Amino acid sequence: MDAIASYIEAQHARLHEELHALLSLPTVVAHGRAIPETAQFVRHSLEQRGAQVQVIPMPNGGAPLLYAVFGAGQGKRRLLIYDHYDVQPADPEELWQSPPFGPTVRDGKLYARGVADNKGNLMLRIQALEALHAVAGELPCEVAFVIEGEEEIGSPNLPYFTQHYRELLVGEGMLWETGRRDVNDRPEITCGVKGMAYVELVAHGAAYDQHSQFATIVPNPAWRLVWALNTIKGRDGRVQIAGFYDAIRPPTAAEEAALRSMPDTDDALLAELGLPAFLDNLRGMERLHRHLFEPTCNIAGFGAGYTGAGSKTVLPCEARVKLDFRLVPDMSPDVVVQQLRDHLDQHGFSDIEIVAHNGSYPARSALDSRLVQALASAAEAVYHLPPVLAPTMPGTGPMYDLAQQFGIPAAGGAGCGYAGNQIHAPNENIRMDDYWLAMRWMAEFVRHFAA
Repeated sequence: MDAIASYIEAQHARLHEELHALLSLPTVVAHGRAIPETAQFVRHSLEQRGAQVQVIPMPNGGAPLLYAVFGAGQGKRRLLIYDHYDVQPADPEELWQSPPFGPTVRDGKLYARGVADNKGNLMLRIQALEALHAVAGELPCEVAFVIEGEEEIGSPNLPYFTQHYRELLVGEGMLWETGRRDVNDRPEITCGVKGMAYVELVAHGAAYDQHSQFATIVPNPAWRLVWALNTIKGRDGRVQIAGFYDAIRPPTAAEEAALRSMPDTDDALLAELGLPAFLDNLRGMERLHRHLFEPTCNIAGFGAGYTGAGSKTVLPCEARVKLDFRLVPDMSPDVVVQQLRDHLDQHGFSDIEIVAHNGSYPARSALDSRLVQALASAAEAVYHLPPVLAPTMPGTGPMYDLAQQFGIPAAGGAGCGYAGNQIHAPNENIRMDDYWLAMRWMAEFVRHFAA
């Protein structure tokens, strides 16, 4: 066991207690809960390890952003790290086997809201720098954290940060918030994210809910939305909006090669999901290609009328549906929302209102950057397995805003995730062994990046 691993093992109890305390804070940004307390907790964790921390207020009462620098002026290189301290709501709480903000260890797994997304990765990376500094006496390069508190609501204030604090975003690479082992337990490195256009469609009917006896003569907005939705996406899975696919940039030869080198995880993933097959019975490269390189149109929620227990004969006065579109390079969230508006108007649904929520651009970084090479060599040193290199992840984050628009390569890795995390769902969890291994991966990565 090397010196860093020995240090981490000797400090297990203290480091676990610190993680437990962070997870106990119900930092649900959508509800405005525990934001100041969590920001202060993270600030203290950074400062007690020697970081210079700048607390940057966000407009409109937004959650403060923390900018923290370790080893200012040390080494020839500068590493940026993006993480966030906010979490998703815990609903439905009745499906949790233990309190979502009462961290609980069962069978080697730690259960808590936010443990996998993103408090676990945030804390292990801070703790890894402590271990590296304790063993080496100093850090081999300058490390700067950008830690926001609004990622789970679409990072609405990040453009303010990038516009007014552009000088802080300087580095040879940015480690992204994500990091995990795949279904075969190989460490995974991801070099991009999908973008997002999140909208709500609203259909209106009578002035107030009616008795359903009026269904013969009063329009039902729920049916109005169903008919509109049927025009947006076909049974073949293709989005029917004119021009939707026109801006897509084909994957590069290097990205296609990376896809072909990824392991076959179909059966393991199906078992994890509890499904007999993927859509259209996709397998292998076809499944990976669609999952990583194609956009989506997803119904995230539908609400109208009475949905409680028992029966209530009602004709609703309003119906709402939430749609999320995952975007790939070079699609634009603003363009997609306008295309949706045009589509509805052209198909006779100009009465349906569109409420645009969060939007973000897709991003992809080069697969051969120093950042990726350092993540890969460090992963192999810790796990004794070649890492999986994915051209992008199917999820979304503000990688374009913080990195790509400034020409900074970005990649995810050195994290404690695994295939069974249940991120955004009840019983979110990590395996504690993964937490300690990822901490070592992080420390090794900083050494390799600085070399």
